[in-house]
Amino acid sequence: MKPLFTVLATGLMLLGSATSYAASTVDLTVKGLIVPSACTPVLSSGGVIDHGKISAKDLNINNPTHIGTHTLTMVVSCDSAISFALHSVDNRAGSSITPSYYGLGLINGNQKLGWFGLTLDNPVADSVAVQSIASFNGRDNWYREKFWDPGLYMSVASMADDTQPVPVKDLSLDVMVETYIARTDGLDLSNEVTLDGSATLEVKYL
Repeated sequence: MKPLFTVLATGLMLLGSATSYAASTVDLTVKGLIVPSACTPVLSSGGVIDHGKISAKDLNINNPTHIGTHTLTMVVSCDSAISFALHSVDNRAGSSITPSYYGLGLINGNQKLGWFGLTLDNPVADSVAVQSIASFNGRDNWYREKFWDPGLYMSVASMADDTQPVPVKDLSLDVMVETYIARTDGLDLSNEVTLDGSATLEVKYL
């Protein structure tokens, strides 16, 4: 009886081992959707805002200095009407005082020079007034919004419903850019300092 028990126990161990191996797998799924339409975004002035030369003596020591407000026109032209979002990437991430603004770069590697903010206004889709909406993931939970924070997905909706993007062929809107220099008591301005703000604005198809 003892040899029989040994064989039976060994068989159960092998069965358990096989079950364990069978569970050590995972599926990889690649998904996506190729859309027939393509959209091209264009910014007026080549997307460049030049504040020129600013004297360090004209900047506030104890408070941020607002050095200008500029409005650019953004046009997005598509082959046909399609739902899309505009997504922003701060190319100087980490140099702004808060995640809601875009950075202007660093002085000496650790001093945050300043920031700029983006606001969308007067959106018109296919000759019809619409409203700007935002989503954190670009898929759901859309809400009415005009402030374009870094990483936020912006789209447009009908004036009657701010929860769903509408398909658009030609979109035009104003992008207001407000620029600030940080309080200077924490900045080394003994040499010339370049404002180095940069953001990538990209079209994401929904």
